[in-house]
Amino acid sequence: MTRGILSYGAYIPALRIDRAAIAAANAWAFPSVRAKGARALANWDEDTVTMSVEAARGVSPSGIGALIFASTTPPYADLQNATLVTSALGLPIETATTDTAGSLRAGTAALLAALHTTEPASTLVTAADARRAKPGSAQELSYGAGAVAFSIGEGPVIAKLLATASRAEQFVDHYRQTGEKYDYYWEERWVRDEGYAKIIPPAIKAALEKAGVKPAEIAHFILPAMQQAVPAAIAKSCGIPAESIADNLAANCGDTGAAHGLLMLAAALEKAKPGDKLLLVTFGAGTDVLVFEATGAISNYKPTRGVAQTLAAGRIEPHYTKLLSFHGELNLDWGMRSEGSEKIPLTQQYRARGQLATFNGGKCPDCGAINFPQLASCVNCGSFAPLAQVSLVDEPAQVASYTADWLQYSPAPPLYFGLVQFDNGCRVMMEMVDVDPKQLEVGTRLRMLYRIKSLDSERHYARYFWKATPIQGA
Repeated sequence: MTRGILSYGAYIPALRIDRAAIAAANAWAFPSVRAKGARALANWDEDTVTMSVEAARGVSPSGIGALIFASTTPPYADLQNATLVTSALGLPIETATTDTAGSLRAGTAALLAALHTTEPASTLVTAADARRAKPGSAQELSYGAGAVAFSIGEGPVIAKLLATASRAEQFVDHYRQTGEKYDYYWEERWVRDEGYAKIIPPAIKAALEKAGVKPAEIAHFILPAMQQAVPAAIAKSCGIPAESIADNLAANCGDTGAAHGLLMLAAALEKAKPGDKLLLVTFGAGTDVLVFEATGAISNYKPTRGVAQTLAAGRIEPHYTKLLSFHGELNLDWGMRSEGSEKIPLTQQYRARGQLATFNGGKCPDCGAINFPQLASCVNCGSFAPLAQVSLVDEPAQVASYTADWLQYSPAPPLYFGLVQFDNGCRVMMEMVDVDPKQLEVGTRLRMLYRIKSLDSERHYARYFWKATPIQGA
């Protein structure tokens, strides 16, 4: 059977920082800078693990036998990030997990591994990045944050792989040494003329020849590049139609690093018709080229969490200092309430992993009440019978009560929390995030998000849990 893309999901943080606000804040030093649009800003409690989970929730978990996590900004260097994603998604413990990193080609490296495997089970590929940039730099304006997930396997694929080609070149356009916060970039013209223009075209030619596809047949040409003129120049040199160049999502997302090529691929699939040829190219110490063809199944496929949907869900953040604070560039005095230690007991975390990672409540077999947290006996009837596990992740819920607390410490005040009423009867006191005060009231419909609950800044460890967020338009 043909191995290809079965489904996909995408996630872009709800916060979008106005680029004009960034330019205005730095105008005293760089008065000539002009900027339009907005870029995605990961909240303080978001990282590449939480974003990967949100993207992957748009993909059916059925038949998944392996998960590959790709990122150049993983939260951990020696703790497998893919396992954290697997646990939050509730995938079986038998799932094979892998991390890929080290290049902006990490996303396509993961995709190629999933497409070329001989294992019959499907592979879930997640790619996410939230790169930091020096204040006032060009990268600060262009970088974004986001994640994408693909289910790769056999069956009714929406896009089948026709051919691939790769080149490993010791060409350094930028780099970031281990332990450093920022990328270092070389001169743009050199990168354009000696990098993109000379490394990519031969690989495109090789891939198209393998696929038996002519350049003029490409309907969607996907090449993420910070230099916006590069895709047009490459398309022209290779004979690819200019009208096939895919939207680079710069207007209200920004460059999402290792995820960006795959994110653009997902956006192109939302527009693709059966028979369309898609050409995906990524660049970084060489290049990867993948040629896909959309199948008839794409006509009836509607992503649960698509790119267009997550792009439309953004809310403009006008305060540049919030970006600086979230990225650790601004050390605000939060007062004594912020001074408490957050040592996280790993033993307790492991023992309660079913409740913390997969947000499982316990259903009493005697009275049917859903308990969270799960105790030795049912809080409703007192029964000591073993509780059946019930996931609350996708259970419909609404606000029963809430408060906006400006006194308790939060990296993004005010701290919204309150009683969440699940439709199955369970009630949980929860934190609420990405809140627009105008849309929050008793009865507001909610959905759950996987986020960082707290950070141990001394030992550099994050505790993850689920939080509630209002559903837009509900």
